[in-house]
Amino acid sequence: MSFDRSAWTSHGSTALFVLLWSGGAIFAKWGLFHASAFAFLLLRFILALAALLLICARRWRWLPEPGTRATVAATGLLLIGGYSICYLLALDHGITPGVLATLLGAQPILTLALLERRYSRARLAGLFLAFCGLAMVMVQSIGMARFSVAGMAYAFAALACMTLGAILQKRVRQAPMDVMPLQYAVSLALCLLFAPFQPIRVEWVAGFVLPLLWMGLVISVGATLLFYRMIQAGNLVNVTSLFYLVPAGTAMLDYLILGNRLSALSVAGMGAILLGLMLVLRNPARDAASSAIPAPGPSNTR
Repeated sequence: MSFDRSAWTSHGSTALFVLLWSGGAIFAKWGLFHASAFAFLLLRFILALAALLLICARRWRWLPEPGTRATVAATGLLLIGGYSICYLLALDHGITPGVLATLLGAQPILTLALLERRYSRARLAGLFLAFCGLAMVMVQSIGMARFSVAGMAYAFAALACMTLGAILQKRVRQAPMDVMPLQYAVSLALCLLFAPFQPIRVEWVAGFVLPLLWMGLVISVGATLLFYRMIQAGNLVNVTSLFYLVPAGTAMLDYLILGNRLSALSVAGMGAILLGLMLVLRNPARDAASSAIPAPGPSNTR
């Protein structure tokens, strides 16, 4: 049996991304016991930006290529700043994490509709099956949901920011480390505009500091770097479909770390997600050109 190093590297990066991102919900929940949501988000972005600027100081490269900076900044405002703020405000207005995760599960289907002009029935069926599996995993949270007009508006805004931001990021043909500092800078600026209208509370205890370090460094820098590299290297629908695995991964970690038992419906939902993703990944896009949008301005590939 031949050893395909690139394939193993790709699978390893994918597994690591899903594992890291799945753990984010547990650490975020822990940190929010000791801080208001917006305070946590602000400090997370400050920490992430500080870490990125330290890396930039060693690389002597601070900004994206001239001619691409407006696009990079707009992408960051959508994919990082706008998404994170709308996500938090949706939760703050009564939308449960399960409902929000299920709604955001429509992202790969929207991406498919926007980017791929022709797609197989098996590919579409796989996305729908994975979406149903996601709903099964989150069914308890969905049943406990309190809906509000403002909360649903923020939830749909989060979906739009993530979908459009990922499409724009696919157009960026520069190394992730060349674009992430600017994107986090504009996202932090956007958060600061909202900060005067949001409660700010922090308890500087270990139960806050450790989750902040995890979310600010591991998720905002490490996992986001992996996500951007996967966007550059792969089909965007396939990459965004991996987010179906995140709630299932969170449920597994919740069981393994915190001892919260999985329901039979959750286990069945995880099986549906895996089967759906197998259908998606085994049936590639027929119109590859529609997913490979040319980048505007100068390029600097890795």
